[in-house]
Formats: sequence, C-alpha cells, structure tokens
Amino acid sequence: MSAQEPRRPYTDVTVRDDARGTAILLDTKPLRTPSGTPILAPTRALADAIAAEWRAQPARIDIALAPLTRLLGTALDRVPANRPGVIEELAGYAETELVCHRAAHPPELMRRQTETWQPVLDWFAHAYDAPLAVTTGVLAVTQPQASLFAIRRAISALDDYRLTGLSVAVGAAGSLVIGTALATGRLDPAAAFDAAELDASFQIERWGEDAEATRRRAQLRADLDLAACWSRLIGT
Repeated sequence: MSAQEPRRPYTDVTVRDDARGTAILLDTKPLRTPSGTPILAPTRALADAIAAEWRAQPARIDIALAPLTRLLGTALDRVPANRPGVIEELAGYAETELVCHRAAHPPELMRRQTETWQPVLDWFAHAYDAPLAVTTGVLAVTQPQASLFAIRRAISALDDYRLTGLSVAVGAAGSLVIGTALATGRLDPAAAFDAAELDASFQIERWGEDAEATRRRAQLRADLDLAACWSRLIGT
C-alpha cells in the first residue's frame, strides 16, 4: 500500500442481533445503504457472509467486492419502493418464456432443448399450477391466462428478500422458469447456466467462442452463483 492510499476507515467488523434482524458493525458504527438505511440482515448466516465481505476489503474500499451487501441494499431500499414494478417485470417473462420457444432444427438442438428444458418446465407447471404452452421458433405463443395469474400471485407472495433474489436469478438467466428453479434450489448454478446458455453453447461448439462471449458467460456464471448464494443464506 502506498503512502497516498487511504486506509480503511474501520479496523473491526462484528455482527449484532436485535429484534429487527442482524446488524453489521464497522467498529461501532452500523453499516448503512447509500441512502442511509441501516443494513439489517434477515438471517445470521447472511449477516456473517456480509461481515466477511467487509473484513476482506482492501485498503481502498471497493463495493464491487461486496455483492451480498449490494444485494441486501437493493432488498432494503429499491425493491420495497418499487414492488409493483418488480413483480410486473418478473411476471412478464412468462409471456415470452425462453424454455417455451424451441428450435425447429437441427435435430440435435431440438433433442437437447427437450431433454434440458422440459423437465424444469414440467416442474414449474406442477409447483405453481401454471402450465405454459410450448411453441417452435420465434413466433409468439399466447399463454393460458390462468397460468399467468397463478405466476403473478406466486411472485406477489414473496417477501422483499426473496423477490430480490428471484429478480437477480431471472434477470441473469433470461428465463422465469430457470430463474425460479435456481432461486428455490431446484437447479444448482451449473445446471441453471447450462439451461440458460443451451442455445449459445450449441453454437459455440460449432463456431467457437469469441472474447466478448467469454466475458458475458463468465459474468452470467457469477450472477447465477450470487443468486444461489443469496437464496441459501436467506433460507429459501
């Protein structure tokens, strides 16, 4: 560390339980969101993981190295202020659901889509009483209104913490079905990545992978890992 670099403004990181949750203290001061909200974790496991992020900070604090902290800040500030919008955005994925749009050719891709996507689509239909129609190609398919209503109702029932985790999982996967399966533990991050990237991986096998695709897929893996970690730490 050079003489010009500021040291961290704290030396000790601890956690403290109270009636509303578990606080993370930097020395004696509670960690807060950018808007000033005290950060209170809903579980001790999440609080311990966030405390570890702050113990591991370098001399010059880098919030990018604290993804769980940023996610909890979102759950405390941004999601409650925009719940209807978040719910609507997530429910909207069902109308253009990735795993419902299958290839018409080649046969190998069709087979992989059926083997990978159909089991998780069947699980989703059973778990949420929300069967979704499958179509071929990019043509839109009208999904059953009863299923869309059941999906919106299930999403609306989530608390802010689980809604936050689902939002990360679905946004990363580009699929409500895959994201929900990840957030609930039905799929692990590796399986979720394989399902979300099935078409891209098929093309890479044939034509190779460029640097931009490599970076994008690495970020996707990191986002799926984060979503799974978050769900595990809040007790989904």
